[in-house]
Amino acid sequence: MNTSATTVVSIWPYRVRSLAARLGVLLLALAGSASAAVRVESTGGPFYARIERDLVYTDGVWAAIPLYRPADCIPADFNLLDFFDFAALGCPSYVAGFEVWKDFSDPAPIQSELKAVEPMPILFVRWEELEAAMDDDVLTIGELLALPSLEIGQAAFYQETQHPTLPGRQAVTSVVSHGVLEDGTRFRLNVVENDYVLKHISIQFD
Repeated sequence: MNTSATTVVSIWPYRVRSLAARLGVLLLALAGSASAAVRVESTGGPFYARIERDLVYTDGVWAAIPLYRPADCIPADFNLLDFFDFAALGCPSYVAGFEVWKDFSDPAPIQSELKAVEPMPILFVRWEELEAAMDDDVLTIGELLALPSLEIGQAAFYQETQHPTLPGRQAVTSVVSHGVLEDGTRFRLNVVENDYVLKHISIQFD
């Protein structure tokens, strides 16, 4: 493993509600207290991995793909670039957290936070390899795991905090993670995003 410092990551806008959040806001509405904020538990949304066709965590040298669900639970023919798959909610989750909703009619929560509840896989691959694999607009888990430069990290700590876009407020997202690769190399991953523009991205191997 080349241990020179590099940078990685990008973040996705909050575009779906978890089933728990839907249930929570529905109960809030039925209770007639929509003016009060409600906190609901979450195990992540309907997706397997943090990668989309227009949102790849890359610095042009490395790409990083956090897995929210086990690789063996991802359908072999699922295109990871499509990101959303409600079948993912039937898979175990490496993360858990909460969402805070102000009103059931809002397009997104006031805040959401996810943390790793057990070692969370983060896949690192050379960007030129991943870019070539994505050239046909399809990326399966099998293709991803077969890339020659693949390094598999286990994140001992992963925290993703979002304040999604709401009327009169810009979105802010941060990701902090650290762990080790299979060869014992340590990694650290940090990102800060403001209104879907990355302000700070770093990943370090040592």
